[in-house]
Amino acid sequence: MATKTWQQKFDQRKEPKVKRIDKRFADIPENALMLIATPKIFADYIEQIPAGTLVSMTDIRKDLALTHGATHTCPVTTGIFLRIVAELNYEKYQAGTPLSEITPFWRAIAPNAPLAKKLSFDTEFLQKSLAAEQEINT
Repeated sequence: MATKTWQQKFDQRKEPKVKRIDKRFADIPENALMLIATPKIFADYIEQIPAGTLVSMTDIRKDLALTHGATHTCPVTTGIFLRIVAELNYEKYQAGTPLSEITPFWRAIAPNAPLAKKLSFDTEFLQKSLAAEQEINT
């Protein structure tokens, strides 16, 4: 079976879910309400981050949980979905789409974060893109 493209992974028609977890999971205590979001929810969130600002995964997870009536956002799917958004938009950039027309994923993935090391491209892209925005804002 062929591997799905980043676009196909992004386009999967799944709805976000909030579920009560019955035992401790990562940094989430038992009986907490945990959001399992979607790549689109992460992309929409990232689009709202001001240029030149880096928001931590911890803050993204807190914000999305509150927005969706949960107390926590799943850390595992957060990493997966942020990677889907980053890889898809980097592919678009590589295909000639201007940076101004892609989701600015460098605002949500710190170059030194474990997720950054899993990306198919160099973390220098994250640093340079964020730094360019910060330079424009000063």
